[in-house]
Amino acid sequence: MNQSNHQANVLIVDDVTRNIQIISAILKPEGYKIAFARSGEAALERVKDIPFDLILLDIMMPGIDGYETCRRLKNDPLYASEIQEIPVIFLTAKTDPDSVVKGFDIGAVDYITKPFRASELLARVKTHLKLKFALEDLQEANAAKDRFFSIIAHDLKGPFNSLLGYSDFLLNYWENYTNEKRKNFVKTINQQSNRLFRMLENLLNWSRMQLGKMEHQPAKIKLYLLSEPNLLLLKPQAEKKKIKLYSDIDKDTSAYGDSNMISTVIRNLISNAIKFTHPKGEIRITCQEDGDFRKITVSDTGIGIADENIVKLFRIDGHFSTYGTEKESGTGLGLILCKEFVEKNGGKLWVESEEGKGSKFSFTVPCFK
Repeated sequence: MNQSNHQANVLIVDDVTRNIQIISAILKPEGYKIAFARSGEAALERVKDIPFDLILLDIMMPGIDGYETCRRLKNDPLYASEIQEIPVIFLTAKTDPDSVVKGFDIGAVDYITKPFRASELLARVKTHLKLKFALEDLQEANAAKDRFFSIIAHDLKGPFNSLLGYSDFLLNYWENYTNEKRKNFVKTINQQSNRLFRMLENLLNWSRMQLGKMEHQPAKIKLYLLSEPNLLLLKPQAEKKKIKLYSDIDKDTSAYGDSNMISTVIRNLISNAIKFTHPKGEIRITCQEDGDFRKITVSDTGIGIADENIVKLFRIDGHFSTYGTEKESGTGLGLILCKEFVEKNGGKLWVESEEGKGSKFSFTVPCFK
């Protein structure tokens, strides 16, 4: 996540206007986004609407005091976990041990004594924001790790079972089957081997990206020369479903990026489109100039994607995967890899879709200058 000061939302809760003004004057020049509430009750309402990263909370206020405000924030089941986890720093003139310990017991992460010293306030705010963002990064990394091992444990198991099962039949019961049956077994083994290879390729590429070991070598690329080999590679897969593949990419269209990464993106998007397109459907690849970028679009006449699922496509911790039109399965990692490859090359990837009518996956890559 690694948010900067300019992206951090800080809520100041104090019934004294002058205190709010002083704190704002200290934090705003550092780029923090400031909001305020003049009571505990108002603060508890504000946190429902804005994703705050830190709360500076006065203890002595009319109505519910800072202790009670913090207690409700941390323990009331009405608040989502992301709200309960907002770090709270108490603003207080009380420095006796009992008051300080009480604040920590309720759930505060720190306290700042009044009158405020600008250097101390900034230091504590920066420290706890860094801790918060580091924790969020760690949680995302753990989610990615969990998803990665889930894919290895579950999604790779299916193809291996098919390979082992069919090869075992051929090895031990060869004489019991006709030539046609044997040919079908070999065909299935070939299909599952290809599927397994693509899955492993995506897994290895994604893991290399996470470790920062994926080489990025941008240069002038011919988009036609990247798309055509992938179309030929995937043509048999499309023909099995009687899907027509069309490409409108001009032979002279150039861009600037890493050829291996962009080729992988094109291959994954076409393969995905075939998976989710009904038999006798159509898939078309187009390329348009979009300012300083080339926009490549892979559109299909497939099953489409519900709006609530689109946001899950490119997040490994919000994973969404479903079966294709002929029960084809997959890890869902291909689209996540595509997004990372596109962004690595200075572009962006997005999807437009309508259930029952199809999808358009588009990505940009810089023009060659």
